[in-house]
Amino acid sequence: MTKRTFLICAGALAGAATLAACSPLAVVNAVSPEGASSAVEAIRYGTDPRNMLDIYRPNTPRAGGGAAPVIVFFYGGNWVSGKRSDYAFVGRALAARGFVVVVPDYRLYPQVRYPDFLVDAAQAVVWTERHIGGYGGDARQVFVMGHSAGAYNAAMVALDERWLGKWGVKPDSLRGWIGLAGPYDFLPIQNRTARPVFDYPYTRAESQPANHVDAKAPPALLIAAKTDDLVNPARNTGGLATRLRTAGVPVRELYYGGVNHYTLVASLSSSLHALAPTLDAVESFVDDTVNGKPGADGSANVSANVSGSGNDRRTSGPAR
Repeated sequence: MTKRTFLICAGALAGAATLAACSPLAVVNAVSPEGASSAVEAIRYGTDPRNMLDIYRPNTPRAGGGAAPVIVFFYGGNWVSGKRSDYAFVGRALAARGFVVVVPDYRLYPQVRYPDFLVDAAQAVVWTERHIGGYGGDARQVFVMGHSAGAYNAAMVALDERWLGKWGVKPDSLRGWIGLAGPYDFLPIQNRTARPVFDYPYTRAESQPANHVDAKAPPALLIAAKTDDLVNPARNTGGLATRLRTAGVPVRELYYGGVNHYTLVASLSSSLHALAPTLDAVESFVDDTVNGKPGADGSANVSANVSGSGNDRRTSGPAR
């Protein structure tokens, strides 16, 4: 890939209304560094051909040694598209920060509809908790994370005990969860692509993550673009954060300028890190939660707004 092609496609990504132009995720993968992590690919976690996952591990041991915290990342795509190889940059970027990262595929529409992809998501998490010790990860420190539709998957696994419960596991086995630009409260469904996935107009209220909040939910980090014309950040990120706080759940809520729905996840890549400090926020949340520091253990919730590309100016303190 030439420098000119990268600049053209990176520019298209920064202002993209869709992910079609220039295959921007391929661009992100092409320029993301390989040396900070190693991958173990195509591990089966279930019986369907799409029940496969990749694991990314840091090449450098964490300070103090011992097993690393684990992040299971679910990609988006309206539950109709996506493949784990497109998100190798997420695995590499997070592994470079010292985490073991699991990126699973899951079944998509029209092969399945709600809630079958949640069965896959939960099964991938249960596989991780049972086997990640063999890959250098700490099964007691598992976080789930996702972008867009993947953030929905992560939220449902973390908040609705039905899915992990299919394998005799409860959401409190998770150390925390992270949502990027997630749809958590989207009835009635406006997105025409998502309507058949959720059997619209007969979509059940139980399909909404916001309806499964209680005090037992694990700590959350919710991040959105200030301007997101696909998933309303005030209703979804802001609304869920309010419900979590009301229930007494520790939550960090961040809104970034200079990014949109798509470039928010792209900013996890070191090559596009200047767009927004998303990677730093994820690292800080996981480390603080693992270490029980204020803001992650319920002693203080954190709310922040970041304006501009890569600008880390913020206000923090008890959320209101």
